[in-house]
Amino acid sequence: MPLNFHLRRLAMTLAVLATGAASAAYPDKPVRLIVAFSPGGATDVVARALGVRLGQLWGHPVVVENKTGAGGNIGADFVAKSPSNGYTLLLASPAEIAINPYLYAQLPYDPAKDLLPVSKVASAPLVLVVNAKAPSKNVKELVANIKATPAGLNYASSGTGGPQHLAGELFRLMSDTKLTHVPYKGGAPAITDLLGGQVDLFFSGLPPALPQVKAGRLRALAVTTDKPSALLPGIPTVADSGYPGFNIENWQGLFVPAGTPPAVVQAIAHGVASVAADKSFAEQLTVQGAVPDLLPPAEFAAFVRAESQKYSKLVKESGAKAD
Repeated sequence: MPLNFHLRRLAMTLAVLATGAASAAYPDKPVRLIVAFSPGGATDVVARALGVRLGQLWGHPVVVENKTGAGGNIGADFVAKSPSNGYTLLLASPAEIAINPYLYAQLPYDPAKDLLPVSKVASAPLVLVVNAKAPSKNVKELVANIKATPAGLNYASSGTGGPQHLAGELFRLMSDTKLTHVPYKGGAPAITDLLGGQVDLFFSGLPPALPQVKAGRLRALAVTTDKPSALLPGIPTVADSGYPGFNIENWQGLFVPAGTPPAVVQAIAHGVASVAADKSFAEQLTVQGAVPDLLPPAEFAAFVRAESQKYSKLVKESGAKAD
C-alpha cells in the first residue's frame, strides 16, 4: 500500500490513543462550572446540585462560579474564550444559547461556533400566575379580561430576554392581546410587585411562585410546557387552555468551549448521566420545581438547534429587543 496510506492510518491511531488517554485522565484537577446568573436562581440551583455530585464522582472538586451580567452574555463569553480542555464548563439556560443571539445586535461570542453542547441536565416549566384577588380564574378569563381593558394589561419578567419574557411575548401573539412587558432584576422583585398589584401577570419560575400559590396569595392559571407539572396538580398547560403549540421550557444544559476533545466531552456526559440516575439528585431538583432531563451530546445539539430556530422566529415576530 502507498506510504501515505500508512502514515494517515498511523496518525489516526495516535489521535485515537491520545483521545483515549485524555478521557482516562480526565479530570485530574478541579473543574470550574460557570453560571451566568446570580446565586439562588434556577440555573444556579441546578449547577450546585450537579457540581457537588460530579465532584464526588470524579474525586476532584467542581467549583461553581457566578459570572453575571448582560443577560447571561458575560458568563457565556468567559467560557467560550476559555481553554478547550474540559476544565471550564458552562451550565446554560435558553437565554445565553438560543435567545440572546437574536435579541442583541451584537454578541461577543457565537454560541453555535464557540460552545459545544455536552448534555442537557434539567428542565422545568414556567407557571402563569396572577394576584389571587384578580378576577381571572383561568386562561380564558384572563384573555377576556385583557381584551376588555382598553390599554391592556402588563406582565412582569425576571429580565429582558429570558424565557419569562419570551413566554409573555408568545402569549401576547397567540392570544392577540395588548400586553406590556415590565422587566425586573430577578423573579423575587417581580413576585413582590405582582402581590402588590403593580403588575398584572407573570410567567414565573416555580421556586419563587410555589410558596405564594400554596399560601393563597397568587393564583396559578397554567404551566408553559407541553405537559402538566406534578408540583401543581390540577393546573393545565397553556396549550390545553386554548393555545395549542405553546411550549416554553426553562432548561439547563452543559457546554464546553469548541475544540474540546471528543473523549473529554463524552467523559463529562457520562458523569452527568451517572448523576442524573441518582434518586437524591432528582429529589433535590423536584423541590425546586425541576426534573432531570438527560440528553447526550448529539441529541442535545439537535435540541439546541430546534430551540434556536424557535426563539429566532419568536423574537422576530414579537419585535423583542434587549434594553
